[in-house]
Amino acid sequence: MINEQLLNPKSIVVVGGSDNIHKPGGKILKNIIDGQYGGDLYVTNPKSDSVQGIECYKDVADLPGNVDLAVLAIAAKFCPSTVEVLAKQKGTKAFIIISAGFSEENEEGAKLEQQVVDTINEVGGCLIGPNCVGVLTTHHNSVFTTPIPALESTGADFVSGSGATAVFIIEAGTSKGLKFNSVYSVGNSAQTGVEEVLEYLDNSFDPEKSSRIKLLYLESVNKPEKLLKHASSLIRKGCKIAAIKAGNSEAGSRAASSHTGALASSDLAVDALFKKAGIVRCYGREDLANVAAVFMAKELKGKNVAIITHAGGPAVMLTDALSNGGLEIPHIEGSKADQLLEKLYPGSSVANPIDFLATGTAEQLGDIIDACENDFDNIDAMAVIFGSPGLFPIGEVYDVLHEKMRTCKKPIYPVLPSVVNAKDDIEHFLSKGNINFPDEVQLGQALTKVFNNPLPAELAKESEVVNVEEVRRIIDAQEDGYVAPEVVQSLLDAAGVPRVKEYVDNILKGLNAAIKETGYPVVMKVVGPVHKSDVGGVVLNVNSDIQLEVEFNRMMEIKDATAVMIQPMLSGKELFIGATYEPGFGHMVLCGLGGIFVEVLKDVSSGLAPLSNTEALQMIKDLKGYEIIKGVRGQQGVDEQVYAEVIVRLSSMLKHAPEIKEMDINPLLGEGDKVVAVDARIRIEK
Repeated sequence: MINEQLLNPKSIVVVGGSDNIHKPGGKILKNIIDGQYGGDLYVTNPKSDSVQGIECYKDVADLPGNVDLAVLAIAAKFCPSTVEVLAKQKGTKAFIIISAGFSEENEEGAKLEQQVVDTINEVGGCLIGPNCVGVLTTHHNSVFTTPIPALESTGADFVSGSGATAVFIIEAGTSKGLKFNSVYSVGNSAQTGVEEVLEYLDNSFDPEKSSRIKLLYLESVNKPEKLLKHASSLIRKGCKIAAIKAGNSEAGSRAASSHTGALASSDLAVDALFKKAGIVRCYGREDLANVAAVFMAKELKGKNVAIITHAGGPAVMLTDALSNGGLEIPHIEGSKADQLLEKLYPGSSVANPIDFLATGTAEQLGDIIDACENDFDNIDAMAVIFGSPGLFPIGEVYDVLHEKMRTCKKPIYPVLPSVVNAKDDIEHFLSKGNINFPDEVQLGQALTKVFNNPLPAELAKESEVVNVEEVRRIIDAQEDGYVAPEVVQSLLDAAGVPRVKEYVDNILKGLNAAIKETGYPVVMKVVGPVHKSDVGGVVLNVNSDIQLEVEFNRMMEIKDATAVMIQPMLSGKELFIGATYEPGFGHMVLCGLGGIFVEVLKDVSSGLAPLSNTEALQMIKDLKGYEIIKGVRGQQGVDEQVYAEVIVRLSSMLKHAPEIKEMDINPLLGEGDKVVAVDARIRIEK
């Protein structure tokens, strides 16, 4: 658990500190000193009397008094005994262990790690690491790496599961002007991982003092429920969160017997989790840094962006990036536009992009920004592209940009690409607390990603239609494996999902009797084999008793066949709903176009159960085939509200049936306000 001794210690000891600043123990001590730490600073090293000008103690037992925070840079084998002395004799409640050689290495290292955790837990302390680069707060620089970013309360809180990646992301961010409030490199996360730090940031959030930007780098999501709870809570409090989740647990699609199982993956579950929480997902260091820089600007309230430029090419590329992401570059015209054009050099254009030529001045830039701010109601934000061919200094232009970014209500995104020709001017611009996007396309991608990212999902309400007692009664009576068709029917009924009537028998006479109720034509399906179509186990438009008999006899000869099912022929668009259970995450629900489309196009949306109606509707709208569901070229569409209600009912049922590991409804036929399950299968694993 994060505590005050870690964040703002009154005293720090660096165990294993040295004069060699090219080694972790020496570098971390130097960083603390250079950061002008204001508390009592101690160092221990059995071979020295003084280290970097600080009196050195041979052993932690020799320290003159209690110590709030201990930073350990010693071999793993010495850590348990050192922690024991500090925790129980020196009152130490916060530990940062940068040493490697623990659970990441071997079983013996894992035992050492557990000893350390047990001791720290006994005294109610906090452990960061082991195998990490350290912690940065506005009070101390307890890391052995550089660069040390500018630390201020309005900067980002950054939590990383990888020390090296943390360093690289800091480098990517600082080059764009990103500021930090704190950095946590959690390493092995033996006691405190990314989720626990986020929990602390949520529970201690102060709307007047706390940073509103949180950045995460995760190599695994160990506690999805905790991550979801505290990320969504922070975002509802006004924070913005972006995260990289690196690595997929599967190299490709998993081997599974259902469509859902084949399409689903742990990475898709992460996508669904981030979407539900409202986290902006990023896929690389630059991506995260650009999104964080967008966070630092004023919030974009509408879709319309003015591109202000003196270079045509970058403006075209930014226009493409913004348009492809759903933002708009509206045409600017009218008397106000004519008045602005009169202030610019001949050949300029204000149509949007607003091009004021390579000879444009700082004064003209100010006029353009003022017009976009005050005169053009169809503009919600401005992107200013201004570089330099290296012929003359352009600091005056950047000074105007600096002033306008602070006085304008509309957000301004600076694209200053001349990181060589205007290096000094850009550094001066950043030193005044500004951000920069050296690449216009990366700005466009980051801005659209942030703008389109959903807010945290509303809490799903329990569906009143679902008969929870009946669901549990049915599930408790089943054995592992795919359940019988009549059991599937009962579960769908308990969930309130409309379904086509089915009749199953292993005797032809039973099906002949069923025909009297259904009439012809009917669909015949073999019962037993999982993939019916692959073995010739599905026949449509059966129209006579003779055809019924022929197909029945043929199907009963199919391997693993136990019976034959008949259903009345229905028409409508083929839809799909599936679910798979992801350990730790719960059920992931998928929807999309059904039939062969789910296999060929793999056009599916996902969400974590339980789902609200709003989430289900958004899943449907996110499909590439959404226009087909709406209805195109005069074809009747599917009532998406009804489709969403079926998704919600199933997700509500699944909440009470964790034993359901895979489920498919394919197809789910939809026509107008009628959505009916035609074929479904459910696999249970207790």
